[in-house]
Amino acid sequence: MTPAQIPDRAPGLAESARALAEGAVSARTLVEQTLARIEATQGTLNAFRLMRAEAALAEADAADRELAAGGRRPLLGVPVAVKDDTDVAGLPTAFGCRGEFPPVAEDGEAVRRLRAAGAVVVGKTNTCEFGQWPFTEGPAFGETRNPWQREHTPGGSSGGSAAAVAAGLVPAALGSDGAGSVRIPASWTHLIGIKPQRGRISTWPHAESFQGITVNGTLARTVEDAALLLDAASGNHEHDLHRPSPLRMSDAVGREPGRLRIALSLKPPFTALPARLRPDVRARVVALAERLAALGHEVEEADPPYGQIGLSFIPRATAGLAERVGEAPHPALLDRRTRDAARLGRLLGGAPLRAARRAEARLHRRFGALFDTYDVVLAPTTAAPPPRIGALHALSGFGTDRAMIAACPYAWPWNVLGWPGVNVPAGFVGDGLPVGAQLLGPANSEPLLVSLASQLEAELRWYEQWPTGEFDGAVPEFGPPAGP
Repeated sequence: MTPAQIPDRAPGLAESARALAEGAVSARTLVEQTLARIEATQGTLNAFRLMRAEAALAEADAADRELAAGGRRPLLGVPVAVKDDTDVAGLPTAFGCRGEFPPVAEDGEAVRRLRAAGAVVVGKTNTCEFGQWPFTEGPAFGETRNPWQREHTPGGSSGGSAAAVAAGLVPAALGSDGAGSVRIPASWTHLIGIKPQRGRISTWPHAESFQGITVNGTLARTVEDAALLLDAASGNHEHDLHRPSPLRMSDAVGREPGRLRIALSLKPPFTALPARLRPDVRARVVALAERLAALGHEVEEADPPYGQIGLSFIPRATAGLAERVGEAPHPALLDRRTRDAARLGRLLGGAPLRAARRAEARLHRRFGALFDTYDVVLAPTTAAPPPRIGALHALSGFGTDRAMIAACPYAWPWNVLGWPGVNVPAGFVGDGLPVGAQLLGPANSEPLLVSLASQLEAELRWYEQWPTGEFDGAVPEFGPPAGP
């Protein structure tokens, strides 16, 4: 395939599925073009850890035969990517770590369901070590770069998936979110990022992930595509600990959400280290709130009752990390910050962890009271735009924690609750760095959040904007000019 035959950008997920079903394009062509785009950008964006080119082409040929015979599945022949914390049969799952890892024998449940829907997994995307940080860098694979500004991180820990989708290498990708790791990179790369209800997408072969705070989610350029991938990946393994009742997200796309009561929350949750919302990011989120009000929703400032929710997060996050470190084949190669955090997790893995898990029911009642008054919370996804490559990677453990909390104080409470959230693009600040806002809801509220995000998307059409590699200085049509 010559460069002239390779489109610069992947068509959307739903668009690809429709074109394949109509016979307008072959699965082999889509996969060949995807592989060519990835190869052409790997030296600059570095979005992928592993490729499965030969297997993906064989699966594309099989999809074409099925399509020719009249077969129809939701994603039959459509190329997608998954994060390298997700098992794909025949490939290792290194989860951002150095060293040699054995190939796994079976697909994780989420990948099995994507395959059942007909999707072709082209490769596994980069993530930081055990998904701990809001950047995607490390000695195992180098630096993954932001397609909008290549000197900046795309965020993390699903930064490879976000970079791949934002650059148009693939139409959509799976990520995972334990403290914002889908929503943060979605925010910093101008994407839709859905963190669903805990258990919506299986984490098997783990019955739950990181003591239940981490869930699998989707990244895409449009609400329709993110919902379609979520529908395809959703469902449970018989041994999953969390098994919410099935919901179909695609049906909510384009559906009128009704007149909603929306709480605009700009105050960061309490943290032991300082966090401050940058004025230019605040201006973008407020502009979205004003747009929602113009659409007929009732918007007023109100904050969730965060209290000391961090006391429930830290034992679960660090104990979950300690479990993963205990499974690592090369613990001596792990980052010193990983080893220190795992040591803390082992200390907190007894009574403090049990207390943190018991507190969840109380937190559900307390936060649930907020949704007696409001339908949705609108909050910043991050307090700042994406930092430069290397700004956090070389810090000490304390320095990393301080920088993470300063930049990303808003996302993690919803991981403690296990409730859904959707990042939507909020515009650009500074020299063209994307930022986003979260739509947050109570248990099983994904259809409402998807409906509201779809309504905003129809107004703002953020999917029409693409990175050029160098920002041209244009101010997006939605939102005011960037503040100081």
